[in-house]
Amino acid sequence: MPRPFAGDRLVIASHNPGKVEEIAALLAPFAVETIAAALLGLPEAEETGDSFEANAALKAQAAAEASGLPALADDSGLVVPALGGAPGIYSARWAGPAKNFRVAMERVHRELGDKDRSAEFVAVLALAWPGGRAELFRGEVEGNLTWPPRGDRGFGYDPMFIPQGATLSFGEIDPEEKHRISHRARAFARLVEHCFSDR
Repeated sequence: MPRPFAGDRLVIASHNPGKVEEIAALLAPFAVETIAAALLGLPEAEETGDSFEANAALKAQAAAEASGLPALADDSGLVVPALGGAPGIYSARWAGPAKNFRVAMERVHRELGDKDRSAEFVAVLALAWPGGRAELFRGEVEGNLTWPPRGDRGFGYDPMFIPQGATLSFGEIDPEEKHRISHRARAFARLVEHCFSDR
């Protein structure tokens, strides 16, 4: 049985401003004060896991132990079947040290060539407590990749990803609409159901 969240402060274990903003917006209705890991001076945990679940848990547990507060971490990425699942858990690394996702998107486009452009975004949220285990929740959204990238909303690979049944990319779509249908929103709905339903 997943552990319910009963506190009023939560560390968001990410140094990605776009992710922090998106997760904070999702948590806003639950009267939880969110604190970005970077504001606490917490280092980025090394992602040594071999899955989204393992990396999310590593980040959440490291932030919970370092801060003494519950921590929520996200590990997410773009999974392209025609590239053998790449970039997958290495999605951020494809953007290089400068986190230049234009470079990452160009690499995906270049390596795909004329292969099938179906893809999915995957997000795993891990909620961890100091000295405790992490609860894990996964969300996915399927779609197709477009080129050139479209829109300047969102972050990461959003401008090249068109969710199934839509005509706009995640880089063009209204942020509120993205919060409703994204992979992170789907993982978050499961988190809420199991850990925040009594709030």
